[in-house]
Amino acid sequence: MLIDQFPPAFTFILAAIVLLAVPQGRARGALSLIVPIVAALQVWNYDTGIYNQVEFFGFTLELMRVDKLSTIFGLIFCLAAFLGNLFAWHVRDSVQQVAALLYAGAAIGAVFAGDLITLFIYWEGTAIASVFLIWARRTEGAYHTGLRYLLIQIGSGVILLAGVVLCYRETGSITFTKMTLGTLATWLIFIAFGIKCAFPLLHNWLQDSYPAATVTGTVILSAFTTKLAVYALARGFPGTELLIYIGAVMTVFPVFFAEIENDLRRVLAYSLNNQLGFMVVGVGIGTEMSLNGTASHAFAHILYKALLFMSVGAVLFRTGTSKASELGGLYRTMPLTTVFCLVGAASISAFPLFSGFVTKSLILDATASNHYTLVWIMLLFASAGVLSHSGIKIPFFTFFAHDSGMRPKEAPFHMLLAMGITAFLCIFIGVYPDPLYALLPYEVEFHPYTVGHVIGQLQLLLFALLAFGVLMRTGIHPPEIRAINLDSDWVYRRMLPKFIGSIAFAVTAFWALQTKFWMHRVDGVIARLYKSHGPEGRIAQVWPTGSMVLWIAILLGATLLVNFV
Repeated sequence: MLIDQFPPAFTFILAAIVLLAVPQGRARGALSLIVPIVAALQVWNYDTGIYNQVEFFGFTLELMRVDKLSTIFGLIFCLAAFLGNLFAWHVRDSVQQVAALLYAGAAIGAVFAGDLITLFIYWEGTAIASVFLIWARRTEGAYHTGLRYLLIQIGSGVILLAGVVLCYRETGSITFTKMTLGTLATWLIFIAFGIKCAFPLLHNWLQDSYPAATVTGTVILSAFTTKLAVYALARGFPGTELLIYIGAVMTVFPVFFAEIENDLRRVLAYSLNNQLGFMVVGVGIGTEMSLNGTASHAFAHILYKALLFMSVGAVLFRTGTSKASELGGLYRTMPLTTVFCLVGAASISAFPLFSGFVTKSLILDATASNHYTLVWIMLLFASAGVLSHSGIKIPFFTFFAHDSGMRPKEAPFHMLLAMGITAFLCIFIGVYPDPLYALLPYEVEFHPYTVGHVIGQLQLLLFALLAFGVLMRTGIHPPEIRAINLDSDWVYRRMLPKFIGSIAFAVTAFWALQTKFWMHRVDGVIARLYKSHGPEGRIAQVWPTGSMVLWIAILLGATLLVNFV
């Protein structure tokens, strides 16, 4: 195969293989940090165009389709891999180290895929590699959670493959380009993207799996899967109006679950779902400004969400818990982690001078200027909600609130360094967004720091702060207590297994009754034959065995028939 330029995905994959031959320790950590830097330089130096075309069973695969949309996602994925691996410097687990590299490589490969077959291969690669970051926790709960996660992620890939096959039959093309909903093929591809993007009622794998991963695995998981789905939607379905309303619902419903959730990593998982909604709305509107907003918000979100997961992860690493009811007062011994968490909280809440403000404003303005008034109001409500559950709740109940009596050490230096770099980027982008705007797919003619933008956002934030204070003072705010909150995942985690078990029990009982009835009939026939042939007759000696073989054959045949149908 003639390779014009080496794909950055291959850089990660080869490094994962080489890493196994490198002795445990600093050498492995250094390799994990060097690889994202090398890949980022590759992405940065690519010119727009198609590279690495490969013939595959009569199809022409485009391994590298480079434009501004793929480039910005490729760069932030490389940066996220670097920061995640730096945060995980202390890890001496080969499974996590290899899985992290393969996962990032697959995500970057999917971003640059120019055709649907290549996209499918990398799509499934992200599912298989990422599940090991959950299993690496090595608990029974993580094992079962990982199985559920893998089933859903692989299922998304199977649906995507079915859509690709139908799309090829209908159009004769496998090019990954803009599609219009209207055929079974495009609907299947849309649903596959929606599963990975955690659409409403398809979202529970996210809250189920991310908090179940290791301390460092959760940080890495938060960066790739869902943002890859956002990229796929932006590439395949820009301007699809249905996405506007799906995204609006995504921004609102997680607010209520996050407010009552006690596990802070689950709070952040719901918050992640909320932020994805803003990006999906941007894709649905489909204008240049809204798509710029989606890409820039994905970039900023990966950073500030990683920072929040890092700070909570550092607390979990030092204390052994991430439950709000068990934490509090940690600012005394973890002051730097506290500061970094506050930076992440300000960024996700879109305070002026922080990254969320300069990216979310693009989407809000695009929504208002295109006259989606109800959606705009929902986004404002969601913005106030995210301040409450992520901007206030996370740092307040972790580092302030009541004194838990815990006096853990400050986070390790490498964790602080990873959080410090991420916090710096959150502030730098917020203060000086021009370098980020220059990377966006379309030319940016937007100035976030106008008087109207700043005053409007500060009014919203101050109102949300006031509301939080009133709710806390009056006791209306949900208390942080040990509890299990039910979401729609209860359907497939509890109800569905019991339902299937009940059906299986009923079928088993039915077959038992039928067998008993027919065996009674057969025994009567045997008894009559026995009387006819006498006690020395050979027929009486072979019929019971023959009847059992017959019934076994009947049951096996029925089972095969049911499974075939």
